[in-house]
Amino acid sequence: MTDQPAYAIDEMISAKEIAARVEGLARDISDHFADTDKLTVVGLLRGSFVFIADLVRELDLPVEVDFIEASSYGDGMESSREVRILKDLRGEIEGRDVLVVEDIVDTGFTLHHVLHLLRARNPARLQVCALLDKPSRREVDIEATWTGFRIPDKFVVGYGIDYAQRNRNLPYIGKVRFM
Repeated sequence: MTDQPAYAIDEMISAKEIAARVEGLARDISDHFADTDKLTVVGLLRGSFVFIADLVRELDLPVEVDFIEASSYGDGMESSREVRILKDLRGEIEGRDVLVVEDIVDTGFTLHHVLHLLRARNPARLQVCALLDKPSRREVDIEATWTGFRIPDKFVVGYGIDYAQRNRNLPYIGKVRFM
């Protein structure tokens, strides 16, 4: 038996809406980095893995993919504001064009910490693409260069985003409704 409260999920952003937006983001990113010889796409694990897979397939650029795993949530719904790096990049980014891909920008603590870490490694350019943005929750002054969808302060799952490691496999973004 689980300690999680009972909940239902209401669709908020459909799989079709996500696919169309990913195509648009990829066009904008491809235009921005058109002069690059190789774009290093850095996914923030674990929530971004579905988004990054779809996004890189739509990019009209030579890409290399790497991952960082950072955690500030654990299995909870609120950020602890303590960011831990659980897995670092395998490759070097000095002098390279880098795109960080994030599932959701909420308080901003995780993204702020990761960008600080990556800037110290002297990339040529460092930009951010986030699938979701919750500006009403921001506690750190940070914004993604490209954002898929701005959403209200609701707890969401699906398309790689989880609640206690569940619901990542949903093809849409759903709002969690606790019973």
